[in-house]
Amino acid sequence: MQILEIKELAIPDIKVIKFAKNNDFRGYFTETFNINDIQQQCSFLNNFSFVQTNESFSFANTFRGLHIQNNMGKLVRLIYGMIIDFALDLRKESKYYKKIIGYDLLSTCDYSEWIWLPPGIAHGMLIKENSMIEYFCTAVYNSKEQYNIPIFSDIIDWELCNNNIYNDLFSLDRNKLKIKEEDLICNFFL
Repeated sequence: MQILEIKELAIPDIKVIKFAKNNDFRGYFTETFNINDIQQQCSFLNNFSFVQTNESFSFANTFRGLHIQNNMGKLVRLIYGMIIDFALDLRKESKYYKKIIGYDLLSTCDYSEWIWLPPGIAHGMLIKENSMIEYFCTAVYNSKEQYNIPIFSDIIDWELCNNNIYNDLFSLDRNKLKIKEEDLICNFFL
């Protein structure tokens, strides 16, 4: 795995790992995950083990999330498509508590990115075109420990979110946005 860059986002515990793809006239090849490279270059992951891998496909104009399992960290990768990844800090001891950021997660012919969301961070995605996403998780899914926070909730502090991303989300016609009803109902007690 050829790691090109590790970016720290506005909530510093959330990181983006950019890695290379090797191209030739046939297409590309890449290692998407190599434990040795991760341990050597991404020390913030050294205290975590990945125990479950998930893959999802979503149609354009879909919003997924915001979901959280308090004990689960996620390493999320866009395989193809176009998404804006949202991360809401729900760690009560954090100075970023209730603040959200958005990030245009990328996958091109030359490189791809992972975004690391540590435990205590709610995760959601605005799917801008048909997209496939892969998740490495630090805990096994337990439906009794999952909570949803509405993306349009008044409790969310948007001050750290890039204005273009904020405007992208809030300019959507909410009646045409594909979203599950439970993602519009708050069942997380802050």
